[in-house]
Amino acid sequence: MARRARSGGLELWGGIECTVNRVGDHYFDQLSFNGHTARCADLDRIAELGISVLRYPVLWEKVMPDRLGEGRWAWPDERLARLKSLGIRPILTLLHHGSGPRYTSLIDPEFPGKFARYAAAVAERYPWVVDYTPINEPLTTARFSGLYGHWYPHGRDDATFVQCLLNQIRATALAMSEIRRVQPRARLILTEDVGQTASTPLLAYQADYENERRWLSMDLLCGRVAAGHPLWQWLRGSGANACLLSQMKEETCPPDVLGMNHYLTSNRYLDENMDAYPRASHGGNGRHHAYADVEAVRVAHAPQVDRMALLRQMWDRYHRPLAVTESHLFGPREDQLGWLADAWNGALALREAGVDVKAVTVWSLLGTYDWHCMVTRCEGLYEAGAFDVRSGVPRPTAVASMIRSLATSGRFRHPVLRGPRWWQRASRSLYPPVRAAGPSCAVPRGGVLITGARGTLGRAFALVCEQRGIGYTSVSRQNVDIADPMSVRAAMDRFTPWAVINTAGYVRVDAAEQDRERCYRDNVLGTAHLAQACAQRGIPYLTFSSDLVFDGQADHFVETSATRPLNYYGITKRDSEAAVRAAGGQGLVIRTSAFFGPWDDHNFVTQALGSLSAGAPMRAADNVWVSPTYVPDLVHAALDLLIDGEHGVWHVANQGAITWADLARTVARLAGLNTDLVQGCPACEMGWRAQRPERGILRSQRGQLLGALDSALARYFVEATTTMYKTAA
Repeated sequence: MARRARSGGLELWGGIECTVNRVGDHYFDQLSFNGHTARCADLDRIAELGISVLRYPVLWEKVMPDRLGEGRWAWPDERLARLKSLGIRPILTLLHHGSGPRYTSLIDPEFPGKFARYAAAVAERYPWVVDYTPINEPLTTARFSGLYGHWYPHGRDDATFVQCLLNQIRATALAMSEIRRVQPRARLILTEDVGQTASTPLLAYQADYENERRWLSMDLLCGRVAAGHPLWQWLRGSGANACLLSQMKEETCPPDVLGMNHYLTSNRYLDENMDAYPRASHGGNGRHHAYADVEAVRVAHAPQVDRMALLRQMWDRYHRPLAVTESHLFGPREDQLGWLADAWNGALALREAGVDVKAVTVWSLLGTYDWHCMVTRCEGLYEAGAFDVRSGVPRPTAVASMIRSLATSGRFRHPVLRGPRWWQRASRSLYPPVRAAGPSCAVPRGGVLITGARGTLGRAFALVCEQRGIGYTSVSRQNVDIADPMSVRAAMDRFTPWAVINTAGYVRVDAAEQDRERCYRDNVLGTAHLAQACAQRGIPYLTFSSDLVFDGQADHFVETSATRPLNYYGITKRDSEAAVRAAGGQGLVIRTSAFFGPWDDHNFVTQALGSLSAGAPMRAADNVWVSPTYVPDLVHAALDLLIDGEHGVWHVANQGAITWADLARTVARLAGLNTDLVQGCPACEMGWRAQRPERGILRSQRGQLLGALDSALARYFVEATTTMYKTAA
């Protein structure tokens, strides 16, 4: 829970991820990925959240991509005019993790002067703008571009790193001089990631060096780097010119606000015992030690230093106004909320202790793409922020609700924030790994109520809630008869859930043709009674439907497609959807298809593996197309939608369409089994009592939440235990 500011004055800022980084000759443009390039209306959506200060890009690579002096101003003209009319104060970013246009680079000796000329042009065009972050995270960018080789110019040595850093710091100072020539009140808001490094005793010298190096961008701008500086000799030995360093000391440009960008991966741990860590973490310092470099949060015995301790270090070192200039987390929605709540509460506590913290910035309002690989590849892995942009129209998430609440009252409450977040639990440790406890029904009152405890989805939701730290109570038919309104009311009174997840129901499609009374009772009456009980209590309700509500006569189906079921099971699912609508309230219906997963044997993929691994032939329909759905992906996405407060019908399935026969062949190929054992045949020869639609392909107008089927199948083989199909064999 985020608490109300007693001292007042703490501002809530926002930011849009706008990196345009270069890898080789290719530029990765986050503004194009997230669609903001073509959506000015995003600014109105952001204003509606109550944000009055926005870190905003007017990027060199995009405004003057070909040569200095030839600007493409139409886009920033429109956007800054709109910000001004909305009453939002921009903090302009001119270079964000970039190397500049193709006519320069971070190691170009003329880079500082060229950048200053661009900054002057921006200031002259927008003289009313006061706040600037000319270059975002100069030291971090120098590390990624000059030391680690991730981005252009792909340096991997101290000399290139130092050249990249000094060029950016000199460019920042010259740019602010030009900007202040136009706008004397202009403020420099410097952003940097100052994550702390810990280590084994043997590597303490390396950790000490990295912990001193993290301050270099600020030290240089504040005129602190002289002959007595701890890194002076290292800078000189890495090619830094003594005259230039002296000039930078004399011509200081101290930031008006020091901004901290901090992520859970920022704090590092160094360990020479490399066998305990994955190969990708292995490296060294090029001198006499090789070691693993990993996220400290994942190491059980590593010291854990939180953001507010780092912010306090910045205050103690510089005694200048501070801000959290990026607060963003890639993870489940409750962890995104908890990460922001921790930043807000921590900033309030520091203010109360006398530290001049000006603001907390909600970063990545529109989400980010491919930061899992440091934007070195275009894989399309999306992290939602305050908005989810995957439908093409930004959809507010629970983070947006939190922003509105903090902006108006300074506080935010949600039941999922009652427990510790993953970085606060023992299960955060991967080195050594800590196995999370299994699902348990002994949970506090007030969690989510999960019906259908013994079914595939019921067990999956219990497991994922356990993993995510979401309180829950899981009940079976023996505990609660959902088709009995008295039993439902008693359960609601007993467990007092903040939401209900209904995974119970009749699932035997062929048997439903004869067992109609029971199918209707479980699927329609049970769904209706739960929906009515939730509506009466004003709490969210989640239930599941199927691709079998469609007739298969279209290439694919979206949420608004007409429902024309071909079998009785599909009829009950259609009627259950109508019952949820009739109940009103916050009913969320997720249609899904052909789900498979690593946690049970009752799915097509696992059963196919069991049969094929035994060398037995299997028949599968080769004219029925489905959208297979990976259960872990489905459950995580469903929980996020529930926390977001979404309602209505959503299609949630992995991207891709395939016939049952080809799905079996794909599984066989991935498992190294004989694909010839799969015998494709038409549906009419499968012996099905219930008719199936030939094309049950699900797509979404509201946002494609799940990744590609190929990726899901690959993860299935990693996550599933081999005994699943060997036992069946």
